[in-house]
Amino acid sequence: MVAKVNTVAFQGVEAVPVDVQVMIAPGKLHFAIVGLPDKAVAESRERVMAALHASGLSLPPKRITVNLAPADLPKEGSHYDVPIALGLMAGLGAIPSDALNDYVVIGELALDGSLTAVAGALPAAISANAQGKGLICPHACGPEAAWADRDMSILAPSNLISLANHFRGTQLLSKPLPALQQTGDALPDLADIKGQETAKRALEIAAAGGHNLLMVGPPGSGKSMLAARIAGILPDLTAPELLEVSMIASIAGELADGKLSNRRPFRSPHHSASMAAMVGGGVRARPGEVSLAHNGILFLDEFPEFSPQVLDSLRQPIENGETVIARANHRITYPSRVQVIAAMNPCRCGMAGEPGHTCKRGDRCAGDYQARISGPLLDRIDIRIDVPTVSASDLINRSPGEASTHVAQRVARARQRQLSRFEHLGISARTNSDLPAGLAETVAAPDEGGEALLREAAQQLKFSARAYHRILKVARTIADLDDCEIVSRIHLAEAISYRSAGTRLAIAA
Repeated sequence: MVAKVNTVAFQGVEAVPVDVQVMIAPGKLHFAIVGLPDKAVAESRERVMAALHASGLSLPPKRITVNLAPADLPKEGSHYDVPIALGLMAGLGAIPSDALNDYVVIGELALDGSLTAVAGALPAAISANAQGKGLICPHACGPEAAWADRDMSILAPSNLISLANHFRGTQLLSKPLPALQQTGDALPDLADIKGQETAKRALEIAAAGGHNLLMVGPPGSGKSMLAARIAGILPDLTAPELLEVSMIASIAGELADGKLSNRRPFRSPHHSASMAAMVGGGVRARPGEVSLAHNGILFLDEFPEFSPQVLDSLRQPIENGETVIARANHRITYPSRVQVIAAMNPCRCGMAGEPGHTCKRGDRCAGDYQARISGPLLDRIDIRIDVPTVSASDLINRSPGEASTHVAQRVARARQRQLSRFEHLGISARTNSDLPAGLAETVAAPDEGGEALLREAAQQLKFSARAYHRILKVARTIADLDDCEIVSRIHLAEAISYRSAGTRLAIAA
């Protein structure tokens, strides 16, 4: 007799159906797992045997074969423990053989028979729901899996005994409820920033349109403080965005207690991050920082200190909104629609452009430092601003600045204008930065004065085609913040000023 249990294998954020086939046959004592298992799957044999023994069920001295089908699909992770254990229990008659037909099963086993949380419960639940089946997962994963569908059957036992009792009818497992993380912690407020009105304005425009932003200034000018406060002026995730972000976090195992959060991700990797850490990869091709920041912020502090190869690996995700990880036997795609906020010093000593400062290395100090950022990557940054040292008068001034809540209201109104416009035109974009180049010329078409200014600026400043379209998108966002339907000369003038290199940025693309 062959017992079959449904489970999944993960490829990116997709859950691919896998059959766990268990055969208990006469023969010499043997326990084999086949079907391209990795080390974690192969070691499940020992965990399953110990868990079954702790649950009062001993395996017979027979030949046991576990096949993970399809056999040519690599199987990775510890979530195959519970499907294998339940297949053995069904083969031994400990649970009804047909009890598992309507369920997809995932979970790791502890040696005492308890079920341990695993990554990927939400994608597994969505896959199970698409197949018209329920899900069996560890108790800790229940709140996460419940987001897939409120009406689907989800069993979240804490151990094998309670699951077996449920199928025998001697115990009833309650259905888990979806849970959200409590967001009681207050986010940093823009009112804490002294001075830097130009930088605050640029931050508001970047938040309203989802534009990439580069801040250049000396140490202590407030670049990191400004970046940390963009989270407080961004709107919460919409329902589709929440699902996308949570699926990536689930695959990465970063959902605390199975609870989802409607706050936009804010990822700030250290400048020593490797390419695999930034864009994803490794043996199991896990999502990187750029994917974990999907629908949120990727903050790159000390921008030129990152490896040039790591920075250039961001060019495709920034442009296409997805990261493709190619391997010899498979290809994985992770969503990576991010807003890049970068901060850097103008030179190695950090003081280039400061009044009264003269660097001993001259212009070479700034030139060599900024040359670590390639022109094609810099061309993908919509807004570039200087962040000068805060003056003494600004620091002494005790009057509070504008609070993040007021700025967030303007950002929300601007984003709502964009969504309404996109729905009217039948466009799937969410912010102005998502607009395709061809549509940007239509949606952000300037008036006569603005068109003349743009033509003159493009000729004098030698804009690339990408720069031309990104200026239009930024101008469209500025007009949305001003509640203007027409992009005028003043909107384009401000957008061009942000695109032009600041006085501290010596080698603009």
